[in-house]
Amino acid sequence: MSLFGDVVRYLLDGSHWHGDLGLLPLLGQQLLLSVTALVIALLVALPLASWLGHIGRGGFLAVSVSNIGRAVPTLALLAILVRAEWPGTAYLGPYGRAGVATLLALALFALPPLITQTYVALREVPAETKEAAVGLGMSGWQLFVRVELPLALPLVLSGVRLALVQVWATATIAALVAGPGLGNVITDGFSNQRYSEGVAGAVVVAVVALALEIAGALLARTLAPDPLRGETTERAVGVTA
Repeated sequence: MSLFGDVVRYLLDGSHWHGDLGLLPLLGQQLLLSVTALVIALLVALPLASWLGHIGRGGFLAVSVSNIGRAVPTLALLAILVRAEWPGTAYLGPYGRAGVATLLALALFALPPLITQTYVALREVPAETKEAAVGLGMSGWQLFVRVELPLALPLVLSGVRLALVQVWATATIAALVAGPGLGNVITDGFSNQRYSEGVAGAVVVAVVALALEIAGALLARTLAPDPLRGETTERAVGVTA
């Protein structure tokens, strides 16, 4: 009997999708964990990176933060946080055991792509476009809101999409500290030699990651202006025929 067939049968068995440890409840837990961590990271990264990109300074800071964030393994950071006096392993509502530690570790993991993409997006707004906006009498705030942000939005959203998918895939580590999410299916399956269960959990994580990537791309295409369309810049600076 092949592992592939066992995995398919596991996924097609409705009893594995429901109950306290079913795939659907665990999927919902991991999605809540991932979205919350992403929101925390957005609240930190977007204002900071947008301000640095707008004033044209702090490039070294943005790059350094991103490089450090990529260099520190999320699992190692989580291990440090749960061993510390705070946040430790305390429960946090639906985020379960070591909820604060897990959220912090995942939020820090999401910072590098958000900071890098946002900073680069603001810095790549054409200088002549900004000069035209200033020539029309726009203030610094108007320049940012009406010109820089609309033109930078496609790249900013790509950073958000990248961060979401990365956080979702990494959130399985919550199971290593008895937290919620699909990581419980994966770790329990492999530790008890129920390989079809472990692989099935990994397949669900991969499929949802792909779905999030596609949904994020479609949303970005809907919300962001097309930088290849000639009228985008004119619309951003408020030029009318």
